[in-house]
Amino acid sequence: MRPYTVAFFGHRQVHDLNRIDERLMPLLKQLIEGKEYVFFTVGRSGEFDEYVASVIKRARREYGVDNSDLILALPYRVANMEDYAAYYDAVIIPECLEGVHPKGAITGRNRWMVEKSDLVIVYVEREQGGAYSAKRYAESLGIPVVNLAEEGVVPRA
Repeated sequence: MRPYTVAFFGHRQVHDLNRIDERLMPLLKQLIEGKEYVFFTVGRSGEFDEYVASVIKRARREYGVDNSDLILALPYRVANMEDYAAYYDAVIIPECLEGVHPKGAITGRNRWMVEKSDLVIVYVEREQGGAYSAKRYAESLGIPVVNLAEEGVVPRA
């Protein structure tokens, strides 16, 4: 069985957490109930990443945790990795980032996350920054992208 992998990217600061919640919960429900196994892969570079991790944990409690993992992908080792291990199901640093300068490692981690994904979920309001670059990279690879910041109907996974 190959897990269905979803990566999350968003701006460091987010102005409407309620919007993320109301658009993300139905997607998570679809994924948890509709896929055999799901890897939810997040970073930890800002408000969006931290909030999404908490929404995923809430959705897993509500819809089931037996068929999903919440994975933290870090670009490099950090001092408090043990603390993260208590919150996430797994904490990983991609091998391809070994020896990469920290500034380049963040971009490398984002690219790695996109390349491993079946779906990319973003909260992108402006055409700049790492979340926007990850969105564009996913689109260039033909990976489906859902932007929680876009107006319109509730997106589907």
